Amino acid sequence: MSAPPPPAPPGRRLTWPWFVALVVLYLAIIQGLGRLIGVDRGGGGFPTTEAVVRDGVIPIGLSVLFGVGVVTWLGWWGSVLNYRVPVRRWVRVIPVSMLVVAVLAVNYGNLADQPLSLVLSLFAMTLLVGVGEELMFRGVGVQVFKRAGLSEGGVALWSSVVFGLVHVSNAFGEGAQALLQALVVSTSGYFFYLCLRVGGTLLLPMLVHGLWDFSLVSHSVGADPEASAAVILPIVLQVALIVLVVAGRHSIEPAGGSAPASRRPPSTPSTPSSADG
Repeated sequence: MSAPPPPAPPGRRLTWPWFVALVVLYLAIIQGLGRLIGVDRGGGGFPTTEAVVRDGVIPIGLSVLFGVGVVTWLGWWGSVLNYRVPVRRWVRVIPVSMLVVAVLAVNYGNLADQPLSLVLSLFAMTLLVGVGEELMFRGVGVQVFKRAGLSEGGVALWSSVVFGLVHVSNAFGEGAQALLQALVVSTSGYFFYLCLRVGGTLLLPMLVHGLWDFSLVSHSVGADPEASAAVILPIVLQVALIVLVVAGRHSIEPAGGSAPASRRPPSTPSTPSSADG
């Protein structure tokens, strides 16, 4: 007597082509609205509070609302916020080291020279980046590829690739450098995915991502920013983590599989559906 088929995962169905369409719309909100209401920042960076708010806080905040609306419509909040797929204990070093380096790499000297309103708006902007991007890519994206029946390796790969490709839009006109940026961001996306696995909740990669971006942007804020030596710390850590993960690529999953059968979300066919995406 054959076993009954596993129950369908809760919520609506969303296939990967429709997910890509949602990502394009998400990106259009950030880039389009940013260009519509943004201010001229001259040589780049965030010289004023107005630049942070109009170029960052407002469009990114609206993209977060878009992500919230998508997850609510899909009915995926339980699956998105809680991803119980265990990893080996050594993988915990990734979120811990990223949090430590994010704190150490902040350009405190440069921030001390800025108005409090600029620092607070910068923190709000980077926090929104962490919430919005993790909600879209480690939240919705991971669920889309998981429900399509991919292994955890496939879920990690494709959610990270899409994450990296989206950031190419930030580097239009830079030629091959844009491809390098996409590669670097894709590896960051993979580390955020491992943060999700370690914590079992989307809140951990949101926190790591937000603080990570805050430390990076702290070196380019203000009218006359001057990067400190600490700016090299995230680069060094990223290289070190790549080496660590490549060396331990066969020992990320716990012995006996990536998740207990009772916790592993069942897969669904990945053919597009005109009714629910």
